[in-house]
Amino acid sequence: MNAFQIILLVLQGLVSVTLVGLVMSQTTKNEGLTGTIGGNVSANFKGKPGFEERLKMYTQNTAIAFGVISILVAVAFRGN
Repeated sequence: MNAFQIILLVLQGLVSVTLVGLVMSQTTKNEGLTGTIGGNVSANFKGKPGFEERLKMYTQNTAIAFGVISILVAVAFRGN
């Protein structure tokens, strides 16, 4: 195992722990059947995203980073 592979594995571990923490910190929306069928309508009239919107954005970006790093790990360990 070379240094690049070790760095990728450590980075993937850190991103995965961060992703789990972000997902666990989100609040659940118990909307029942109406929320399932109609969807969630959230309007932001202030123009500035609130805490929940920022948390959702951070979670999405971390999930994308986890996917990209996972692909890089798969490519890096393909020959082994």
